[in-house]
Amino acid sequence: MTPLLKILALAAFAGCALQAQAALNVVACEPEWAALAKELGGDKLNVSSATTALQDPHHIEARPSLIARVRGADLLVCTGMELEIGWLPVLVQQSGNAKLSPGAPAMFEAGRFVAPLEVPTRLDRGDGDVHAQGNPHIQQDPRNIAKVAAALGARLAQLDAANAATYQQRLQDFNTRWAAALQRWEAQARPLKGVVVVAHHKNMGYLWNWLGVREIATLEPKPGVEPSAGHLTELSALLAQQPAKMVVRAAYEDPRASKWLSEHAKIPAVALPFTVGGNDKASDLFGLFDSSIALLLEAAK
Repeated sequence: MTPLLKILALAAFAGCALQAQAALNVVACEPEWAALAKELGGDKLNVSSATTALQDPHHIEARPSLIARVRGADLLVCTGMELEIGWLPVLVQQSGNAKLSPGAPAMFEAGRFVAPLEVPTRLDRGDGDVHAQGNPHIQQDPRNIAKVAAALGARLAQLDAANAATYQQRLQDFNTRWAAALQRWEAQARPLKGVVVVAHHKNMGYLWNWLGVREIATLEPKPGVEPSAGHLTELSALLAQQPAKMVVRAAYEDPRASKWLSEHAKIPAVALPFTVGGNDKASDLFGLFDSSIALLLEAAK
């Protein structure tokens, strides 16, 4: 073999080796799914999130940098359930990524693997921003996280069969730690059962359903409609007759309305992380629920 052929052969071998070791590029639509992918994939994945905890996931701009990331994605992990309907189709189309056709293995929708809450019996724009497939904020119930983890682990093994054993082992490890944490959270959160709250937006339903918390009103008169002075005054009058323990918002939501109601109704205003990164303690999925429960318990005293 001539020196030139030897060099070419070595280069080809090195290229194949690098390709075999290359991590899957995973783009998550929301931080909770990026965090879950990291739990299940470790160094076998390059993971990024299209949004942060301080952004409303309903309304995202398809920036050139984000389009470029999606163009190189091997797997797109999103909630579905129309949560990203305002921006994801445009993002995928502009990326030109042929892997991301509807129903393809590279398109993963977490909402397909859980039982939806608050599915509307009618669809009318006069009712505000209502999702036809139900409340899409499924990450607020840790039992849903476990269901999505099982499905995502299987999808990773399908797309990257060479590392299937790694994904299976990491899934089992995650399930063990998650089950122990779930037991601990449910014990800690028992005092929250039956607690009455006001929320900013209709996005906490899965959390309330899990904890047994009762939401009696929202700051928004209709989903997606900003609180008005008149509506807040009505809420203050309502709470004089039906007291609530706290007013709750997600980290990304404007604090002014909840602060106003807190002052007038003399109840605590609580900002929950809502997803990974929503506060300093919610740095991963475990911290998300550690922080959420601690904040609710403190306000309910």
